[in-house]
Amino acid sequence: MPKKAIILGAAGRDFHVFNMKLKDDPDYEVVAFLATQLPEIGGRTYPASLAGSRYPNGIRIYDRASKSLAQLARELGADEVILAYSDLENDDVIREAYEAFRAGLDFKLVNPLDTMLEARKPVISVCAVRTGAGKSSVVRRVARILLEKGLRPVDVRHPMPYGDLEAQACQVFRSLEDVDARRCTIEEREEFEPMVRMGVPVLAGVDYEQVLRAAEEEGDIIIWDGGNNDLPFIKPDLHIVVADPLRPGAELRAFPGVLNAMMADVLVINKVNMVDRKAVEAVRENLRRLNKEALIIEAESVVEVDRPELVRGKRVLVVEDGPSVTHGHLGYGAGYAAARKYGAAEIVDPRPYAVGIIKEAYEEYPHMREVVPTIGYREGQVRDLETTINAVPCDTVILGTLCDLTRIMRIDKPVVHVRYEIREITKPDLADIIERFLAERGLA
Repeated sequence: MPKKAIILGAAGRDFHVFNMKLKDDPDYEVVAFLATQLPEIGGRTYPASLAGSRYPNGIRIYDRASKSLAQLARELGADEVILAYSDLENDDVIREAYEAFRAGLDFKLVNPLDTMLEARKPVISVCAVRTGAGKSSVVRRVARILLEKGLRPVDVRHPMPYGDLEAQACQVFRSLEDVDARRCTIEEREEFEPMVRMGVPVLAGVDYEQVLRAAEEEGDIIIWDGGNNDLPFIKPDLHIVVADPLRPGAELRAFPGVLNAMMADVLVINKVNMVDRKAVEAVRENLRRLNKEALIIEAESVVEVDRPELVRGKRVLVVEDGPSVTHGHLGYGAGYAAARKYGAAEIVDPRPYAVGIIKEAYEEYPHMREVVPTIGYREGQVRDLETTINAVPCDTVILGTLCDLTRIMRIDKPVVHVRYEIREITKPDLADIIERFLAERGLA
C-alpha cells in the first residue's frame, strides 16, 4: 500500500515537491496539502489538471489555522508529513517534527537539490539567508547589468499562487497591465511591478516545468528570483545569496537559508551602511564558516524617496513589505529607514487603528510596532489594509513596499514612495563577476 502523506507548505515549494517527486510515485499517495505561514491561502483544491491521472479529483488544500495537523491526519489516515516551506529557523523545523511525531506521523524533508529543473539557457539565481535581506534590489542590479550588456534577461519568480491554481499554472507578465489583468495580490505586485517597469518580463506559476520552457523562449538568460530564503527550483549556473547584518547570526539558524549560504558562488552582505562594523564582521565570519570558497561582496542599501518634503518634520505612517516584517521577523524595512533618513518628526504607531487581518498580524507577530505590513492575499485583506492606513492620524503615508498601493486602493493622505537599491563597495563587484560569467559562456 502506498504511504499516505500530507504536504505542509505555503503555496510554493509544497506544490513543486509534489510535481517533481510525488506526482507519479506509486509508493506515495498525497492525501492533502496543509497551508501554513500565510493567512487564508487554504480552502482550495490542487486541480486534477495539475495533479495528474492518479488524482482525478485533485487534492484538497486545508488551512492550518482551522485544522491542526493531528486532526487532519486522523481524518485522512495519514502516515507521514512532508515539510515543504521556507523562512523557518532550525528550531522551527524540529518543532514541526515533534508535532508530526506526537500525531503518530513520520516526518520527512525532501532534498531541494533533487527538485531542481535543468535549463537550456544560462541561469543566475538570487536567493537569501532570510526574507528581507534585500534580494529584490540585488535582482534589479543583476538585471540592469545584463540589460547594459545588450542581453534579454527573463525573471523567473519563486511561486506565489494564491488564486486559481489552474489559471496560474504558467503566467507571463510583460507590463503593468498584465499584472492588473490577472488581479495579482499585493505580494505578487511587490515583486512583479519593479521588474516589468524595467522592461524585464516576469514568469511565475505552479508548474515550473512549463514556466521554465516558456522562459527559455522569452529571453537569452534566466534570473531565478528567489522567494523567502528558499532554494532555486531551477539549477543555477551562478548562485548569488544575500545576507543581512541587521540580523547577525540568522545565517547560522535559518532554514533552508543555511543551505543557500553553503551552496553560494557569491555571498552579498547587504545593508552594511545600516549597522556597525562588528555586525558586518560577525556575518562575514559566520558565512566563511559555512562556505570557504564563495566570493563575498559588501554592499550598501541606498534608500531614497520621491518627495522628501512630505517626510521632513511630518508625522508619518510607514507601510512595509509584509513577508519581511511578519514571518521574516525583520520588524521594519526601507520605509522606516527612509522616515529616519529624511527627518520625520514622528513615526505614528498604527497598532491602535488596525482592523481585521492587520490587527491579527500584530497579535501573531508582536515584534512589529511602528509599521503596517502589506497583507493582501484576498480582497477582504486589501480592504483591511486600506481601512487601517486611512484610520491612522498622520500627515504622510510612506510606502516602503515596491507595490504602488495607490493603484489598488484609495489612500486619503499624501503618499511618498520609497525606492532602495544596492551599491557594492568592495571588489570584485557584481558587474565584474557577471562579466566573467558571460565571457565564459560566449555572451560578453
